[in-house]
Amino acid sequence: MKNEMTELLQSHRSIRAFTSEKVSKGMIEEIIESGRWAPTSHHVQAYSIVVVTDQQKKDTLSELCGSQKYVADCPVFFVICADYNRLKKASDKHGAPLEVRGIEQVLVGAVDAALVAENMLIAARSYGLGGVMIGGIRNLPDQVSELLDLPDYTFPVMGLCIGYPDQNPAQKPRLPKAGAVHYETYQHDQITSSLDQYDEEMKQYYSERTNGTRKTTWTEMMAAHHSTPKRAHLDQFLKNQGFLHSDTKD
Repeated sequence: MKNEMTELLQSHRSIRAFTSEKVSKGMIEEIIESGRWAPTSHHVQAYSIVVVTDQQKKDTLSELCGSQKYVADCPVFFVICADYNRLKKASDKHGAPLEVRGIEQVLVGAVDAALVAENMLIAARSYGLGGVMIGGIRNLPDQVSELLDLPDYTFPVMGLCIGYPDQNPAQKPRLPKAGAVHYETYQHDQITSSLDQYDEEMKQYYSERTNGTRKTTWTEMMAAHHSTPKRAHLDQFLKNQGFLHSDTKD
């Protein structure tokens, strides 16, 4: 039952090396337009896209994202933001308060932004381009916001590098279907065996990728990754931007 679209979706791999070929303005606009037609909660459209092609800005963003070289090297870098600034203006227009103090509105903005970003990546790939999502855009959100002049009631959710691929990496295995897909109810008894199976697959993947120098399992990586808090500074940043506190900004 495969078709051209399912094959495209199932052939995903992150591309972190790009040729020097520029992405045409027409392609960029079509990628953006594809993002704009992503699903959105309650027609809120709580996102904005910042398109960055200026090399100096990309260089700075590369450093702010954790010295990720491909942010500087890609022809076009998108910063996809959750955005309630427009909604604040809409509320002001009608003399209504903007209620964004709970986690729900943060989730809505983040989900809207993620759906937009995925649409954009798929659209880019349909043109033969490649890309990679950049969570490091949240490493230093204050500096990113200052660089891009982001207003209150916004926050950067992810970056997206796009360009013509200069590599063809092997696909990284995904969790076994039984470990992530459940029918009718959550199938608790599938998880342990799925993790064991996946550990063996990932050990083999890393061994082949590194000529035997790395044999890390997925559960080892995840245990290490989740043993310490991640980006704890985001709590205060979101409060500064008008979210997650008792009183919204004027």
